[in-house]
Amino acid sequence: MNKNSINFIATIILAVLLSLFLPWWSVMTAALTTALFIPLKRTAVFFIPFLAILLFWIVYSYILSSANDFTLAKRIAVLLPLGGNPYLLMIVTGVVGGLAAGISAVFGKQLTLLLKKS
Repeated sequence: MNKNSINFIATIILAVLLSLFLPWWSVMTAALTTALFIPLKRTAVFFIPFLAILLFWIVYSYILSSANDFTLAKRIAVLLPLGGNPYLLMIVTGVVGGLAAGISAVFGKQLTLLLKKS
């Protein structure tokens, strides 16, 4: 396995474990931690955690919403300009989480570069 796959899997596992105890920002902690210990290069630093958390949040929101026949998701999708589409809401949710994770992973990469110089 290459570093991209290991980082992807580690980010998802750590995000799942942390989300049991911490609020939504635990995905940022997971991405930052994996970026510190499993360094990636170039744009993979942003996109691997982005895709990991995007997938995690879409699947997790689908599991939570399917338990109540997407009732709450439909109502929130009506409040947002999504036309009442709960699946589009899940994609938007995943993108927001992915952006948060990707940015924190870039911060983690910058921290490793800063610590190496010291």
